Amino acid sequence: MSRFSVCSNVYLAGASCLMAALWIAMAGQAHADSMSALIAQKSAQASARYTPSYSTVPTATVSTRSTIKRANATRSDSLYQYPQTSYQPQVLPAFLSGIYDNVDSEYLPILSQAESQSSTAAREVISTARTMALNERAIIQGGCWDYLNAVFKRAGVTRDTVHKGVYRQGPYAASHEIQAGDWLYYINHGYNGVEHSGLFVGWVDESAKQALMLSYAGENRREPARYKVYDLSNVYQIMRPTI
Repeated sequence: MSRFSVCSNVYLAGASCLMAALWIAMAGQAHADSMSALIAQKSAQASARYTPSYSTVPTATVSTRSTIKRANATRSDSLYQYPQTSYQPQVLPAFLSGIYDNVDSEYLPILSQAESQSSTAAREVISTARTMALNERAIIQGGCWDYLNAVFKRAGVTRDTVHKGVYRQGPYAASHEIQAGDWLYYINHGYNGVEHSGLFVGWVDESAKQALMLSYAGENRREPARYKVYDLSNVYQIMRPTI
């Protein structure tokens, strides 16, 4: 065989291989295009099937009307009847219209009632003490006794002892014996059970012996007197203002 024949055969064989490779590639591309088109079609069908159309969702209707029904007050078998309540704000006198840090606002009505409904001597003491504590924020040298002694002197009243006992021994006064404006000596259960004295303003809870008192700490604290709630379970001395 001539060299030309051999080369021709080699050339033809190579061309055939090249054509075969091109055919396989074209077939593969056609197959891939077909698969891509099929996948895209299936995805479109799935989206159309499962994607909700929000334009068709009805608008929600919200009602603010209560579904709670009150008990019928006219029925005899009703176990509970809702009380008729109405809020009435507490009106305080002008002299208690300030902002204070030595009395809780919830106790101001008790102070107002004590000052307006007490006897003349007691009213003078309560009014003088309120002015010194809330308005002047007076500091008196000494302790609780010195402060109340200054209050009574400034109010222009004297004091009568209407109950006399002994610290930690008694006898202790009953709650009905105590009146607004009284100078009390009692065991301070909120401070190590020491003896203390203060000005009685009014009961917060008489059954529990909880009362609003004007108390002066003294002890060089340089703080004005404060209106605080104390336990008056053990009052052993009562001194009442008189004119």
